[in-house]
This record gives sequence, structure tokens and C-alpha cells, in this order.
Amino acid sequence: MRYLSFVPVILILACTAGLFGGSYAYFKGQELETAASRLTLYRSTVETELRHFAHLPFLLSQDPFVIETLEGGDTSALDQRLARFAQSAGIDAIYLMDRTGLTISASNAASDNSFVGQNYAFRPYFKDAFNGALAEFYGIGATTGVPGYFYAMPVGAGPDGVVAIKLDLSALQSSWQASGERIVLSNADGVVLLASDPEWRYQVLEPLTTDQRDRILATRQFGKEQLTPLDWSPNSQNQTAVIGGEQLLYLSTRDLPNGWSLHFFVPDDQAVTRAWLTSGAMLFLAVLTFIALQVRRVRLIGNALQRSEEEEAQLRLANERLAIEIEERRTAERNLRKTEADLERAGRLAALGQLASSVTHELGQPIAAMRNQLAAAELSANTTPLHDKMQGLVARMEDITRQLKFFSRKGRDQFEKVDLAEVMKNALELLEASVIQSDAQITFDPPQQDVAFHGNRLRIEQVMTNVVRNALDAVAGQERRDIEITLGRDEQFVWFEVADSGHGLGDQTFDDLREPFATTRESGKGMGLGLTISAGIVSDHGGTITATPNALGGATFRVELPIAGQEGTQ
Repeated sequence: MRYLSFVPVILILACTAGLFGGSYAYFKGQELETAASRLTLYRSTVETELRHFAHLPFLLSQDPFVIETLEGGDTSALDQRLARFAQSAGIDAIYLMDRTGLTISASNAASDNSFVGQNYAFRPYFKDAFNGALAEFYGIGATTGVPGYFYAMPVGAGPDGVVAIKLDLSALQSSWQASGERIVLSNADGVVLLASDPEWRYQVLEPLTTDQRDRILATRQFGKEQLTPLDWSPNSQNQTAVIGGEQLLYLSTRDLPNGWSLHFFVPDDQAVTRAWLTSGAMLFLAVLTFIALQVRRVRLIGNALQRSEEEEAQLRLANERLAIEIEERRTAERNLRKTEADLERAGRLAALGQLASSVTHELGQPIAAMRNQLAAAELSANTTPLHDKMQGLVARMEDITRQLKFFSRKGRDQFEKVDLAEVMKNALELLEASVIQSDAQITFDPPQQDVAFHGNRLRIEQVMTNVVRNALDAVAGQERRDIEITLGRDEQFVWFEVADSGHGLGDQTFDDLREPFATTRESGKGMGLGLTISAGIVSDHGGTITATPNALGGATFRVELPIAGQEGTQ
């Protein structure tokens, strides 16, 4: 019978072990959620870095100086021209090869490691570009021994040659090392290209096949690197990995260009510590409760032998203890509500961080493309009206970026009297290239009546751009690609409607679509932030935005804004 006294202790230990397991799983989930946000940010950074100069090879292939040099012109003049351009753009090298792969001009022609005279016909990017496609390739330089990312583009109708650029990604790896986080970027073969730990670089996540090794050797992609296996063992089921003998939480994403993948490792020390603290606190409370129950049991036995006056005293004592427990419970409930409010605020801050990083990703490529065109125009012998137009587009994109930095700060925009029809014309002009590409039919007849309102011209233009772009995405791939734009006013509001013949709203409501990162597009075609930003801008102006199905089979987005002089504007 004496062994029965150990039963409560065994139960308490068992409950503590179960509590530790549950607490660890909960806190581990929180760590993984944070890690997923960080991984998304790093993925966007890598993709932005790779695509920053993606349009430059095409511009170079159209450059008359490049074409003339390939046809037998003076190479020294092009050497100097490419050197100036590479220095101003921050590019490692720019070089021109003839049909045989021989480099005839390069930005580093004056350096000891000049590409001029080197033949790169064995490189995959030369072969792919010579076949008429934009080629991409990562490898260690055959001449300099410095790794880089290569873009190549055919020149001429033959083609007559290939122009290529080399980008240095070492700054990206340096930023990872400075962050103190563990990150690995690998290619489709599983070879580590960049890593926060330099010792992991050029190791393989899985052993290479004979065909893979032969292909890598043939292209001299990684020079004399041995490509030994990385000392790690991932476990995708519980999202952990052992790397270098240390167990870490592990997340990865494989939706990068060229079949690359990004791997993110974080320690679970905080999750273990918080789980132990939670379990220890609950064990402490359980012991105190057990002791209190035993003391109360002894007191009850003694109270049974006392007189009625003592029973009344014990009852008063019990009532006082109950009052204390009630007050403690109320205090705990207040603390819980405060904690929930703190978590909600933290969630909003996290969403704002994701919004900023995602907007940077969304606008990075268009701005880079326009800057490249401006740079190319400046290098040309004569500028064209396109140069001024591109300058205006860059300025407009930069203004939008500044607006988004103050997305959560209301009441600080400069409002003025704005013509809604004029703003819509500007938005359609901005989207002219997208309209032509999607082959959509846009119907827009500016109204004869006054549709002025009091607001910020640029932010309302951003709303119109987002709504019309959504309509263009919705009609893409449809047999009927019609978009109708209507403007009008009533006693209190000016309004505009954008109706499309696309795929419609489906099972989603407008409240679902306006949530951050909610999108009906395919993966990789938008971050799902346009309606979130638009709804915020319209709300700042005291207006409303709605979405309903229409007779065209698609959706109609309606935006109402207070007319000039009405209350509710800012």
C-alpha cells in the first residue's frame, strides 16, 4: 500500500512530460512561422538580385556600337564604352564574342585578367544564346577564377555573335554572414552556390550522379572544386535538420529561377527554453496545489473535531481564500487579454514588414528595367523621346515607393482638387504596355460632367492602376478580353467602375481579396497586395471600394470618393 503514495508523483511527472511536449510543439511552430517570414524575405532578395540586370543584355544586343564592332569595327572604342558602362552600373564584366565564342571586346580589356582573346564556346550560356534565347548561368570564371552569374543574348539576325554580362553575387553572401543567420543557396544539381558559412560553399546536398559530374566538368562550371557532400541530414517531416552535428529547425523553398532552392536553418534553443519554463511553472503550481490539498485535508480532519465556532471561523477563512483565488483569476484574465492584444499588434507589425519587403520585390524589377533603358539611351549617340518618357516613369515609380513607406500613417498626404477623368487617363497611359501585351479591349469614354474630388492625385492613380491591372490579369487567357471603365458622380460622391470579362471572384468575397497576400493569380505572378493597398488609400480619402459579379461573366470593382468640399476627406 505504501507504493500508492508515489502514484501522485508519477502522475505529476507524466503530465509535466506531456506538457513539455505540447509546449515545445507550440513554441516550435512559432519559431517556424518567424523563420518562414525570414525565408520569404531572403527569397525575394535573391530573386531581385538575379533579375536586377535581366534586361541589360537585350539592350546591349541592340546597341549600334556593339553591332558595328561585331561587323569589323574598332574594338578599342567599344572596350572603353563597355568599361564605362560596367563601372557606372556596378557590373563585374561586359564582353562581346563572335560566332566561334572568341571574345573580341570586353570591359576589362585593360586588366591583367582580360577576357579578350578567350574562347567561351564551351560555356552553356554561349550555346543557349547562340540558339536565339536569353541565357543564364552561374559558375566560377574560367579566366579570373571569380564566381559570378552570367546573362547572355544573341547579337544580329545570324546571330553574328553573343554579348554577355557577369554579375558578382558576393555582396549577397556577405550580407548573410553579417546577419548571423544560417542560409544556403543551391542550384538544381544540389551544389551550394552561396552560404552564410563559407565552408559550406561548393559542397553538394546530395551525391552527384556520373552524368551530373560529367556535365559540370565539361562546362568547367565549378573549376577545380571537389564538390564533396555537405555534412547534413534533413528531416522534412518534423522540419529539422542536423548540419555539422547540430540539430536545427529547417525550412526551404524551391520556387527560385533556374530550379534553385534556398535553405534556412534556425536553432530551436528558444523553443526548448520556453517549453521548459512553461513546464517548470506548471510543475511548481501542481506541487503547490498538491501540498495545499494535503494541508486542507489535515485541516478538515481537525475541523471535524472542533466546535461549531471553529467551523464558522474555518468557513470565513475558506471564503477569504476563495475571494483571493477569484481576484487572482481576474488578474490572470486581464493579463491574458493584454497578451492577446500584444500578439495582435505584433501580427500587424509583422504584416507591415512583409508588405514593405514584398513591395520592394514587386517594384524592383520594373524600376531596374527602366533604369537600364535610361542608361542605354545615355550611351547611345542620340537620345529619343523614349528617354524622357522613361525618366518620367522612373520618377513616378519612386513617388509611389515613397507613398508606400507612409502606408500606415494617415492624414499626412497633400490633398488637392483633382479631375478623376484625367487621373484615369494617366493610369491607362501607364498601363499601355500591359494592355498591348494582354490584347485586351478597353472601353473608356470620359464623362462630360465634372468629376472632380479633393484628394491625393498620385495615390488615387495608384488605386486605378491596381484595379485596372487586376482586370487585365483576370481577362488573360480568356476568349473574350473586354474591360469597361465608367466614371460618374452623384450628390455626395464621384465614382469609377472597372468591369471585366475575366474569371470572376469565384468563392471569394472582396474582404477575402483585400487581405494581405491574398491573390487569385498563379504562383509567382503577384504578391496579392494591390487590393490591400488600394483599400487603405480609398479609406484614407473617406471613400469605399466594392467588388461584385457582372453580366460579362467577370467582376466589377467600384470605388466611391467624396466630391470636393464634402466632409470625410482629409
